[in-house]
Amino acid sequence: LLTEGLEVAVRPRVRRRTHDDYARIAHTEFIPQLGHRRVADLTASEIQAVYAAMLARGVSPRTVRYAHSVLSGALKQAVRWQRLARNPSSLVDLPRKAHREMRALDDAQARSFIKAAAGNEYGALWLLLISTGLRPSEALALRWSDVELGRLHVQRALTRFSDGSVEFNEPKTARGRRVVTLPESMTSVLRAHHQRQAADRLRAGPSWEDTNLIFASEIGRPLDFRALVRRHFTKILVAAGVPTVRPYDLRHTCATLLLAAGQNPRIVSERLGHESVSLTLDTYSHVLPD
Repeated sequence: LLTEGLEVAVRPRVRRRTHDDYARIAHTEFIPQLGHRRVADLTASEIQAVYAAMLARGVSPRTVRYAHSVLSGALKQAVRWQRLARNPSSLVDLPRKAHREMRALDDAQARSFIKAAAGNEYGALWLLLISTGLRPSEALALRWSDVELGRLHVQRALTRFSDGSVEFNEPKTARGRRVVTLPESMTSVLRAHHQRQAADRLRAGPSWEDTNLIFASEIGRPLDFRALVRRHFTKILVAAGVPTVRPYDLRHTCATLLLAAGQNPRIVSERLGHESVSLTLDTYSHVLPD
């Protein structure tokens, strides 16, 4: 049922990454434990036992709740297909949602990071993330045609899969398609980056792939972000002497510094591409001036 539901009901309406995540959870957590059971005989206690085993292995409550949404969705589909009278997963108790502490650099740490990043081969990328609040996937999908008079037109996001293939999608939220104003200093950084990329293009010659991406490999291909983090981002953090954060936390840093400086939350929300200003306020209320 899980496999059929994922292929027939889920794949047509979700992105490839989402489908792949659902399929991974189905094949690692549910099929080994429940695959021998007829769906009509499945009980809430059996499902509860799977969740308990996951927690005992050290799986986070957040991941267990995500896994539950996968199984629950499949069982709801079974009810709609009239293969099941009711959904047993609706009777299961879920672990309490753990609070995820948001991490961000303070003003002094951000300045140290910017100074260290400026000398990095991919400094323009790290500086763009911390100065604009873009998601890494959005920055990696930017094309030079998206830059206009000191503004960025955010129109897509880049997803890389385990097989090395990439896919360009709509931004994460409906408001993700937006225009972001660039600080004047960032405009200068991008101009210098464009010149360096032109030199890469000359060196590559016929091997260059004309993707028009702002952030591309030495032959023009989309960047492997995980490799960049391992080879460059971690070293920048060490050189800057700042706490260990994720690249995504540069987005949080941008937002917290803007709000702490008194910027209008609605403007910050629009800059981040949040669905609503209430989401921004809920996420960053602890840094808002009294």
